Amino acid sequence: MTEYRFIEPLDVLYLRGNRLFGGAGADSEALMPPWPSVFAGALRTRMLIDAGVDPNAFAAGRARLPAGYAEALGTPAQPGGFTLGPVRLARASAAGIEPVYPLPADLQVTLAEDLDKTTVHRLEPRLLPEGIACSRATRELALLRIDAPAKPAAGYWLSAEGWRRYLTGTELDAAHLIKTDSLWQPERRLGIALDPSRRSAAEGKLYTSEVIALCPEVGFLVGIEGVAASILPVQGLLRLGGDGRGAVLRCPETIKEPATDFEGIAASGRFRVVLTAPGLFPGGWRLPGLNASGRWHLSGASAHLVSAAIPRAVTVSGWDLARHAPKPAQRCAPTGAVYWFEGLQGDPQVLGKLAERGLWKLEDQNNDPQRRAEGFNRCTIANA
Repeated sequence: MTEYRFIEPLDVLYLRGNRLFGGAGADSEALMPPWPSVFAGALRTRMLIDAGVDPNAFAAGRARLPAGYAEALGTPAQPGGFTLGPVRLARASAAGIEPVYPLPADLQVTLAEDLDKTTVHRLEPRLLPEGIACSRATRELALLRIDAPAKPAAGYWLSAEGWRRYLTGTELDAAHLIKTDSLWQPERRLGIALDPSRRSAAEGKLYTSEVIALCPEVGFLVGIEGVAASILPVQGLLRLGGDGRGAVLRCPETIKEPATDFEGIAASGRFRVVLTAPGLFPGGWRLPGLNASGRWHLSGASAHLVSAAIPRAVTVSGWDLARHAPKPAQRCAPTGAVYWFEGLQGDPQVLGKLAERGLWKLEDQNNDPQRRAEGFNRCTIANA
């Protein structure tokens, strides 16, 4: 069962990516939304503090965890049952917590030439006309087909209702879009490097950092799995992101994720896999279990890959606090990548189990237990 916590920052957040900076006049860009590992680290650290355990002693293997915590947190090398589930940006109101969702790669927002009308389009897999050749890796290409010229528009998210309609293939319009600037604003902060030998500011070492200032009542809705509710923090403070900026944690009312229409998928044999977290796959953009002919083999089901809409690959790294060393930089398929499948054979409920545990081949000895615990390779299943 997934337990949810709403995390609302008290200050701006330093959400650093993997680009180093250190020279005079260097500039650091923020990564928004951040990697799920940011929340996994913050929550596990808070759990250690609640258990009365020194995080440094835990990292060094010198701490003995109380009952319950040992099963949940394991060791730095072998995590326990703790696994980060869905991570959403969300808005709080008197009606409760409303998640908001980044636009998947198969949606395109355009503005009409007069800039008065915003339209949401779906990319659709299509065979190329005979005589046109390209280096496509799938049978069909995801194409945008519109009747009139229009300008592409960026900086939009989907509302909770828009996400439900997207999953079922229902038509979307401008009412289901949320502008990024109503969720957060980027800001700049000036920093000065220090000379530890003189205990003063270093000469010529000014730098700037981009920070994220979330709008009022906006925070992060984080799901946690594999942990007994009795030992999860219910309220209080967290250190979140770079420099350990403060955030308030609280337990929201019941969160209901949109249900997948498995009956419709079983009847049509068609579905989409949508990444809701970065995907660390051995085959690059290719899902685990996808063979050279495009057949995707699962435990108890299989389907054929028709097409895919995958933005530019991103690189995930980070800092390992337990080992005081950088994590390996890994290229991954980005959040929002979409895969179309048809010809489903087997039990469609297998897809639901896959969405619950993530796109990991559990029998694969090469799985990274840390990245799995941190919430990578999460997905959802949608009608096609």
